[in-house]
Parts: sequence; C-alpha cells; structure tokens
Amino acid sequence: MDHAPRATPGYGLEARLAGLEERGLRRRPPTVLARAGADVRLDAGAGVNFCSNDYLGLAGHPRLIRAWQEGAAAWGVGAAASPLVCGRHAVHAELEQALARRTGRERALLFPSGFQANLAVITVLAAARRDRILMDRLCHASLIDGALLSRAAFRRFAHGDAGALETLLQAGANDGLRLVISESVFSMDGDLAPLSEYARLCRRHGACLYVDEAHAFGVLGEHGGGALEALALEQDHVPLMMATFGKALGVAGAFVAGSEIMIETLVQQARPYMFSTAMPPAQAAAVLEALKLMEDEGGRRDRLHALIRRFRAGAVAHGLPLLPSDTPIQPLLLGDARRTVAASEALLRRGFFVAPIRPPTVPEGGSRLRITLSAGHTAEQVDALLQALAGVLAP
Repeated sequence: MDHAPRATPGYGLEARLAGLEERGLRRRPPTVLARAGADVRLDAGAGVNFCSNDYLGLAGHPRLIRAWQEGAAAWGVGAAASPLVCGRHAVHAELEQALARRTGRERALLFPSGFQANLAVITVLAAARRDRILMDRLCHASLIDGALLSRAAFRRFAHGDAGALETLLQAGANDGLRLVISESVFSMDGDLAPLSEYARLCRRHGACLYVDEAHAFGVLGEHGGGALEALALEQDHVPLMMATFGKALGVAGAFVAGSEIMIETLVQQARPYMFSTAMPPAQAAAVLEALKLMEDEGGRRDRLHALIRRFRAGAVAHGLPLLPSDTPIQPLLLGDARRTVAASEALLRRGFFVAPIRPPTVPEGGSRLRITLSAGHTAEQVDALLQALAGVLAP
C-alpha cells in the first residue's frame, strides 16, 4: 500500500495568489518582535513606528497595564460565554454606563471588535427589503460588508458629497428605513465628513444617520469625545454611533451608543452580539482606565495636534504630496503599488516603519504611504521622518 503523502489540492487558489503577486498586491504581515513606545522591532528590521493607530500613545501606559492585570486577577482572563448567557460581567456594565455618559447617549453596548459592531448595527436596522442604505463611497470594509449582508437596497454616494446624498434621499418614495452611513474621520484619507450637513439632511428627510467614529474618538473634541462632540451633534442629530477602543484608547474592542430602543433592539437581534463571546472582563477594566486617562492626560491630544501641524508644515517645505488632512492620518499618495512597497522598504532601512497601503484597502491607483502620528512621537522623530521621506521620494 502506498503511504506517500499526497499534495493537498489548491482548488485553483494558486492562480489567485499568483495574480496578487504579479500585481504587487500580495501581503506578508510583519511580525512585531518587540515594542517600546514608538520604537518597534520587526522580523524585517527596526525603526520608529509611523503606521500604528495608537494615536494617544496609551497602548503601553503603566496605568492600563495595571488595570488589565488587576482585572485579570479579579475576573480571570476570559468572559467564558456570550453576553446573553453569562459573559456580561459587572465591569462590562460599568464600562457601558461610562460610555453612555461620555457620548451623551441613553445607552451603550460593547462588542469584541468594530467590525462586529458595524455588521450588527446595519444588519439589524436595515433588515427588510424595503429599507435603503446610503453610504459614503470610501467607507470601511466592515460597513460595506454589513450593507451587503443586509436585505436592504444599497447605494453609495460620492465621497463627502452632501449634494449627492440629498439627491439619493429625494429619489423615490420609500416606506422603509433609510439608513445613512458615514465615517467621521476616514481611515485611509484622514479627512472629515460633513457630518453637520448630513445630520441636517437626515432630519429633513426622516432618515437615520449612523456614524463610525473609530478614528476620531479620543482624538477630536475638547474631551476626546470625537467629531460628534467637536460638532455638538447629539443623539437627536445622530441617533446611533460606533467607536473602537483599539485606536486612541490603546486597547481593543468597540461600542455602539444610541437611544434605549435602538440598543435594546441590538441586544435582542444582533447576531454578532448574541453569538460571540464577550470581551474579556480585564480588557473592559483597561478600557475604563483609558477613558479616565483621556481626561487626566488631555495634554496628549494637544501634543498630538501640535505634531500634526509640524508634520504638515514640514511636508509642504519638502514638497511631499500629502492629501488634505488635519487628523493623525497623513496619507502620501504614490499611486503605483510596487512603488509604494519599495518606498516602505526604503524607509525601514532608514529606521522608519510606514506600511504600504494598497488595493483593495484603497481604490485601484490609490496606493499610498499612510503615515500616522501619535502623542508618543517626538518632534525630532517627526522631523527625521520628513527628511527620510524627502530622500526616498526624490526623483
């Protein structure tokens, strides 16, 4: 009998991977070997990290580490069940209450990730075929997937174009829910949506506005409450919002906040909530501490915005082709995927880690270096990065 191992069939996937390789789109995730503040050591090299979403530099904060350790000692390392069985602990309830107060909403609900939160909201609210979803064209993949999984009709409008949204809101009679979806700060471009105008249009046309604040929460607003706080858009203007804990707060997970009836509906019907293990209680304890740090160390936001201004002024001086953005996300558009990868590799050799962003994360021809700034960076590190960029991108 022949016992020689047989090759596992590829089912045609080899050609798919080869196609990605040929177009310069095959990704190889870097492995982080060590991290200390803004410095990172990877399997491919070492340098100052300028592609993290740790906008306030909190991920390694001693208070968060201590809060997680104490939470694990008190509650264990896992929630042990979904929230509706026995996975929701007292610390989860405390965090939800704190988030509702912080956002000025009636109630908040925790999710293991922002991706799950967006899937939950969209598939529950736009659950009927007569419903309509109207979404900004550059919205995150999780929002797009939520719309595709829903039963609603799905249309996208031109990026940041309130006029295009109004045209869609005016088009045709509709007896179902119209759900308008936008990010506040767009994750790949770093620009802000015209949320005040969207809110005005939604109120005029009886539509529900849902805003993803993942890249704004902790960064914008006097108290770090995000773009909605900065624009004074309350629950009446934006009935439902989502934000994550894995960016400015330095931890992981997400929450949705809104009216009592909307959140209770999610509890009863959102499959990503009902059928996922709750986030570890220790993680919730760390997020609670991060919320306190947002208040106690508000100077981190001031330092971050000073670094953003410094970087942009330096980019102008060096003639770097930045997209317009006043947020920590500073995209440098290069267009070609292979050129972008080569620039990223050259920067790492000079001691700076800036990941290349390529399709499908961005549209075809939109490959870029997505530079992200953090309160954990120094002015000297920002200036050195500018010099490196100028050298790498010199004709």
